[in-house]
Amino acid sequence: MQFTFSEEETLLQESVSGFLATHGSSAAVRKAMESDLGYDPALWQSIVGEMGMGGIAFPARLGGAEMGHVGFAIAMMEMGRVLLPSPYFSSIGLAAQAILNAGTEAQQDTLLPAIVTGETIAALAWRGLERTPAIAVRIDQNGQLDGEAGFVPYAHAAGLLVVAALDAARKTVLAAIPADAPGVTIERHVSMDLTRPLATVRFAGVAVAQDRILGGGTDASAALARSLDLGRIALAAENAGGAEGVLDLTVAYTKDRVQFGRPIGSFQALKHRMADMMVEVETAKTGAYYAACVVDEESDELAEAAAIAASYSADAFMGCAGNAIQLHGGIGFTWEHDAHLFFKRARANAVLLGDPTSQRVRIADMIGLEKVA
Repeated sequence: MQFTFSEEETLLQESVSGFLATHGSSAAVRKAMESDLGYDPALWQSIVGEMGMGGIAFPARLGGAEMGHVGFAIAMMEMGRVLLPSPYFSSIGLAAQAILNAGTEAQQDTLLPAIVTGETIAALAWRGLERTPAIAVRIDQNGQLDGEAGFVPYAHAAGLLVVAALDAARKTVLAAIPADAPGVTIERHVSMDLTRPLATVRFAGVAVAQDRILGGGTDASAALARSLDLGRIALAAENAGGAEGVLDLTVAYTKDRVQFGRPIGSFQALKHRMADMMVEVETAKTGAYYAACVVDEESDELAEAAAIAASYSADAFMGCAGNAIQLHGGIGFTWEHDAHLFFKRARANAVLLGDPTSQRVRIADMIGLEKVA
């Protein structure tokens, strides 16, 4: 397994980093998150369409660049570093992956090119509103959807919904439907993380065309599980980038803030705290890149690698964001400073696809650890 970037991957990182250094400022992030859409459409088209970021991990026949999931992790990490408000994760990292994993070749060819270019924004509606994630939408023998899915990122901006449902035999079905189909209602919520809006999607007798049932109606549970693990790896990369971004913010502040005649960053206690944060950042990055390598090498360790990366990166991001607020002192608690935005993204990411504890339980089950009473 190769742990160094190829020349192409290095150029990708430099390109995305340089672009976001110009267009991903704090002011731009706040303007986008406070807008009606929750993202900047022009910036979205620049990233996905002009720069080709939408097709990083997709085959060339679908308009992709075939750079694999390491390439996708690089993009997610750089976007996480600046907290970019964007449907990139929800559309490219979740919904498009579900179509790729569950759909027939004809369905992929029909649905994915528009998502890859950013012409269509898609969202994956897969879980109910319960604390323990479970599919809450049902599909009857006539192909009609009923139920609701919660915590769907950027559903309000989506043109296409990929919906997970259970049939009468409790078999998992994935269906791709227009977001404005009759019977679909989308309720956007004011969420804790203002940089990634969430919505509840409700279905009331929504008709699904037969050719939009992905895979022709075969059991899609494995495809959904794989798609969610790929999403966890992408989110782990974003977490690592966010942790590094908030560490950089903290280091810069402690160099400038002077107390007792010298920068507070020179105090040993603060040095140790930031050193611990750096260790968490580097370990989170390693876990995310390792998991992405596992995908690209088609290893059978995908589930384990995804759970490990998701669990560690979520804790690392929350730890770094919490420490950043403490090290900034009073200003770290203010609306005007970005520290709270990093903290809120960290908290939201930690539960979006299963919290760290649930991921550690998955790992224990996979390696055969028994519960101790």
